Amino acid sequence: MPPNRKVKDNQGKYERSTGGNVNKPKKQTRDKKLRAGMKKIDDQYKEAVSAAAATQYLLPESAGYLEAEDEMEKTFKVKQDEIKEGVDVGTANKALDLSLKEFGPYHINYSRNGTSLLIAGRKGHIASMDWRKGDLRAELNVNETCHAATYLQNDQFFAVAQKKYTFIYDHEGVELHRLKQHIEARHLQFLPYHYLLATAGETGWLKYQDVSTGQLVSELRTKLGPTTAMTQNPWNAIMHLGHSNGTVTLWSPSMPQPLVKLLSARGPITSVAIDRAGYNMVTTGADKSMKIWDIRNFKELHVANLPTPASNISISDTGLVAVSRGPHVTIWNNALKAGFENRPFFGSMGQNNRNTPYMSHLIPGNKINNMQFVPFEDLLGTGHNDGVTNLIIPGAGEANYDALEINPFETTKQRQEQEVRTLLNKLPADTITLDPNVIGTIEKNASSRRLTAKDLAEISNASLDKAKFNKDIPKIQPDVKGKNSGLRSFLRKKTRNVIDERKVRVQRQMEKEKNTRKSNHQIKEGHITEDHKDLVDEALERFS
Repeated sequence: MPPNRKVKDNQGKYERSTGGNVNKPKKQTRDKKLRAGMKKIDDQYKEAVSAAAATQYLLPESAGYLEAEDEMEKTFKVKQDEIKEGVDVGTANKALDLSLKEFGPYHINYSRNGTSLLIAGRKGHIASMDWRKGDLRAELNVNETCHAATYLQNDQFFAVAQKKYTFIYDHEGVELHRLKQHIEARHLQFLPYHYLLATAGETGWLKYQDVSTGQLVSELRTKLGPTTAMTQNPWNAIMHLGHSNGTVTLWSPSMPQPLVKLLSARGPITSVAIDRAGYNMVTTGADKSMKIWDIRNFKELHVANLPTPASNISISDTGLVAVSRGPHVTIWNNALKAGFENRPFFGSMGQNNRNTPYMSHLIPGNKINNMQFVPFEDLLGTGHNDGVTNLIIPGAGEANYDALEINPFETTKQRQEQEVRTLLNKLPADTITLDPNVIGTIEKNASSRRLTAKDLAEISNASLDKAKFNKDIPKIQPDVKGKNSGLRSFLRKKTRNVIDERKVRVQRQMEKEKNTRKSNHQIKEGHITEDHKDLVDEALERFS
């Protein structure tokens, strides 16, 4: 940032705590080239923060919430019919209600820009549509159970977790791929900046598939049984898995063990949700508990007891927390903030400082399967047994969008260019860490961990001595079958075109192992005795 640029008053809102690693590393290194590179990264970070703070003054829209006229009036008593009568025709038309009673319950997923809706019925009905225009793009019935569905990099491709395998379809409903490694998946998440499709389900494995190259990036065994809930952290792409023993584990594709393990409930975890900034996590359990965590320090902010166990959670871009319990939907505002006055409650009980529900809704005689706030819209999409319903939630959507990042009104040409741009900027799976700010910084203790020239020489000499004295050649194992023999695998790995002394020695050992295995088999069959000696072989061994 140039020295003459003035620091904005609201600049602290856009800065992220980095533990003091942003400004110091460039002063702690003697390498001029590295110091210049670190200074360039710092300047880019400061310029981005300053530009974001300056743009706030130019934002044309602001979020508006439902407000009560007096203390006696409660906003959660306002019905959806009353809201539809008070809003404009365009907003009222967006509150669609699809009656699909044959193939439910339905799982819904909106694209990142909020223009497309993907629905998947438990009995095999799948459809992709532009829900604003009412344009049905693809519809098919796979005649088997469908548990989850998600769009990939855009609305041109989507993945469906079916009865046994996970399938990928295009925008016309044509089957493109069958992912045989992803067996019995129940939860799907797509990481847009890494082009990774993450699946988890009944097998207890978390698997990452790169949809741009088709490679299976990572397979992680949770060792905690079937996965009951899964979501991703939008800030650092860490996967949060909920398990039947009440724990929530955090995973990265580059680590075989969970990064963090939290005990969040005394029963199975039913749902997990994380806000857009990656600061807070909300979990619900079968023990009728709802806990709000600050995942920056992994401490509880609030604990609420629900009348019945919750089945789904969703957090909007503005911080509204929606919880579904059977046919009920309850929404709180300011629940992610610290302080007793922000703790979620269901009623005021004569106290004015309680955080009562912001809005509530009831779908009689029904059960909500999953929910998702529509991006850039004041809508909450719900998939239930009888179809799909959009609820109008004032203040739920982000009022301003960045057209270079996610454009709700993008054309076909812009979508194609955006796909190419994201592919060129695709991040490797190894960059997924708890703190992404460590990428591009210098480790303070790197000099103490780095091997000296003497250490490297000792390691190389040890490896040379190991090969020189044939210590790396496996021993004879007559009890092991031929294809699994250690000598055979050693010869296969160390094979060369030149037949040297080591190769001849290994072949001789293999022949001796084969003869020992043959004699053991003959002793077992009773053809020869254990003290049998072949005099001819003993006589010829002196010449070998």
